[in-house]
Amino acid sequence: MRPSRAAEAVKRLARRLRHDDRGNAALEFLTAGVILMIPLVYLGLALSSIQGASLAVEGAAREAARVYVSSSTDAVARASADTAVTVALADRNVPRRSGDLTLSCTPAVDNCLAAGSSVTARVRTLVVLPFVPPVFGLDRAARVPLEATATAPVFRFGGAG
Repeated sequence: MRPSRAAEAVKRLARRLRHDDRGNAALEFLTAGVILMIPLVYLGLALSSIQGASLAVEGAAREAARVYVSSSTDAVARASADTAVTVALADRNVPRRSGDLTLSCTPAVDNCLAAGSSVTARVRTLVVLPFVPPVFGLDRAARVPLEATATAPVFRFGGAG
């Protein structure tokens, strides 16, 4: 009894698959490429998120110090600096947290807007890394703290007022 054509074709295919490695290199290359590419893409996303927040924090500190020294009174200066930080952080989609702006004067006097003094603005924030799930506290651990400080001198004739 002669084997059918289908049985012969299956035997030939099995023999060829056992001895032929053609096509395996491409499959191995694609698998290794995908396995290596996913962490590299995530690294790029995480670094761009941190860089964007870093630019926002630095700009917020600089603008807060500038706005403070150009104001007429201390109360107006603090409110203007707070608004400047809110706008600068919102521009880069960085969430605002309570206590993220600290203002200080040099030399320490009652009137920060006195001629010859300097105002230092310090802005702090936490950057949450992208795609970190809130499981087992991973979202709290995957945060990068950022801080920027800027100092602006008060004009020779005092504040803007």
